[in-house]
Amino acid sequence: MTTSNASELPRSDVPPGLDKRDWIAGLERGVAVIEAFDDAHPRLTASEAGQRTGMTRTAARRYLLTLQHMGYVAGDGKLFWLTPRVLRLGRSYLESARLPRIVQPFLQRVAAGTHEIAYLSVMDGDEVVYIARNGPNRSMSTGYVLGARVPAQVTASGMLMLALRSDADRAAWLADRELAVFTPHTIASKDRMRIELDRIRAQGWALSEQQLDLNSRGIAVPLRDRHGELVGALNITMPMGQESSKDAIARVLPVLRETAQAMRNLL
Repeated sequence: MTTSNASELPRSDVPPGLDKRDWIAGLERGVAVIEAFDDAHPRLTASEAGQRTGMTRTAARRYLLTLQHMGYVAGDGKLFWLTPRVLRLGRSYLESARLPRIVQPFLQRVAAGTHEIAYLSVMDGDEVVYIARNGPNRSMSTGYVLGARVPAQVTASGMLMLALRSDADRAAWLADRELAVFTPHTIASKDRMRIELDRIRAQGWALSEQQLDLNSRGIAVPLRDRHGELVGALNITMPMGQESSKDAIARVLPVLRETAQAMRNLL
């Protein structure tokens, strides 16, 4: 699932802290064109791409044609769509980043101890991104592929990382967001979300049930480095089945906590 935001338009000014001589606006706009495609907009005309990125039709078409020449976009003369070559960009991160490589054997330990799929996730904007996973290769609607992006408000790991933000950051996040509804169990009230985030922060772990998908449960704990800084979340996502919330927590939470603690000196 993707949630590209058409309101996040390319900037025409130089970002604070970056010298004007070092700023390449064209690169930002090219990336914005790639990010304009999502599950709701898998194919775009040049005009639509321009609307979603704040460019003119002519400028958007030039970027699309350039990306097409590079192999990242395909088209039929009117519509454009992404090609599998775009996956190289995410693969470069997964193969070069230190954190996913360090955590992999620990995720294997979690999966072996719980017989569930274990994940490492981080926050990117309003979304949780799954950057490592390990567990049974079974077909289930609650599993996420590497690189999957999910709204933070409806996942255990996302709610946990939101809860652990400073009071000011958390208040600003709530004030600026409209909480989307995905199932009858989604927390859509800001007051209720505020209470839930307070509870998660106090207990130090998070449980989310059926907020994004029915019959899906997630449990997450914070992953901190040796200095105590939050670097991500360890979580398990599982089908709910006949197991109660209390039993699932008792079975999974100790394994997640022990694993997160064992990793601290390596981060």
